[in-house]
Amino acid sequence: MNNVFPDFTLTRKEFIKLCRAGLLGFLYTPLVKAGAHLERWVGLNSSYADQQGRVTEERVAIYDTPSFSGRVRKYLWRDAVIPIMGTVLGDETPAFNRIWYQIEEGGYAHSGSIQPVRTQLNQPVAEIPEGGQLAEVTVPYTDARWEAGKGGLFAYRYYYETTHWVIGLVYSPDGSPWYSLLDDKWDFEFFVPAAHLRLIPPDELKPLSPEVPPNAKRLEVRLAQQVVIAYEWDTPVFMARVASGARFSNGNFETPRGRHITFHKRPSRHMAAGNLANNGYDLPGVPWICYITESGIGFHGTYWHNNFGRPRSHGCINLSPQAAKWIFRWTMPYVPPDQQMVYEQEGTAVDILES
Repeated sequence: MNNVFPDFTLTRKEFIKLCRAGLLGFLYTPLVKAGAHLERWVGLNSSYADQQGRVTEERVAIYDTPSFSGRVRKYLWRDAVIPIMGTVLGDETPAFNRIWYQIEEGGYAHSGSIQPVRTQLNQPVAEIPEGGQLAEVTVPYTDARWEAGKGGLFAYRYYYETTHWVIGLVYSPDGSPWYSLLDDKWDFEFFVPAAHLRLIPPDELKPLSPEVPPNAKRLEVRLAQQVVIAYEWDTPVFMARVASGARFSNGNFETPRGRHITFHKRPSRHMAAGNLANNGYDLPGVPWICYITESGIGFHGTYWHNNFGRPRSHGCINLSPQAAKWIFRWTMPYVPPDQQMVYEQEGTAVDILES
């Protein structure tokens, strides 16, 4: 997927280019001090021809300037889908995320509450491998139902770039194709229009940097800066902004410091815990999870916010789906395309640092 880069993700090639250009210093200071460099990279590989955004909060204000001190022109409500015409930097707070989206002539929304999405329909695939195949949602959202067809009872809303396990193709009473999906938490079967999911080919899940010895790879999460950096030997090859664990009214959920390993990995997980009325959550299709603790703390893609750069999770390390997928493929252990999870005693080293 070719999206706007709202989380300031760098690939290996781009990272090395920064190193050679002498611009790596910004990685070791808070990103808010890297204004010129950040502006340079905001539009990297971005094409706004069909770029859209989905509102992730209950409501989002549209301002006449890229600033919270501007005049509110109107409000948009949760799951509204809007065009993104461009990306600009605001000059004011929040300092950790100055990125704004222009959504109309003279109208701007802060990126933290807008998930970059696209609408891409797919040809249904009848032959699903025995045991199922991983797929991702390629539309802003789609409604999963208990039976195939628009008349089926609503079960969940699945969002863009969430991942799900497809186990078959069926047809609704009106003849339209629907995929049957296995919910990995409840062990239920749900149905989604087949055109809304893209089956992920095995080649897309191959390990990254397989020539590098496993013990030469290391992830470093800098909590003060809210970034993760991937190292091969001592060379940084990838970096992305994160949102780590935070303190809430009902407890301390800060990400645990120290040395960990990515011993348990899943390409998709239905995460649910607690009372939804009191900071609980019920999130199907969370993509690209690399667990680092037995209690369920790990790296994963995030679709319920786009506000990376400050702590806000229940302990996990939130990333954009694209960044989480990179880490999932780069770390050990390797998860074969026909498996829903791998659990081993070894994995890639992860250092969670305060500074």
